[in-house]
Amino acid sequence: MKKTILGELEELVLLVVAASTQEAYGVPICEQLQQHTGRSFTIGAVHTTLYRLEEKGFLSSHVGGATAERGGRSKRLFTLTTAGGRVLLDMQQMRSRLWQAIPQAKLQLLGL
Repeated sequence: MKKTILGELEELVLLVVAASTQEAYGVPICEQLQQHTGRSFTIGAVHTTLYRLEEKGFLSSHVGGATAERGGRSKRLFTLTTAGGRVLLDMQQMRSRLWQAIPQAKLQLLGL
């Protein structure tokens, strides 16, 4: 089976959705990304990433109820799938192995 490598934004979005205690949707996901990374993301980039992750089977979504604060529009709510959780664990383990492969002497020379 071919290993899936996520792009940086894909991994970050999956992590934000995984960390959410409620069903997540675009705007709060974008806000959490900005809060945790200190970087700016457009809502369009976040939505595109959410839909791509859903196509890959890492997220599932459904349309929630309409809210008055959104002018009666519904929200698309996203949740992490089992496959999404697995790919996050795979990425974490891969990063850990790569960090462990760096010789301590090299890190010390770099002042790390």
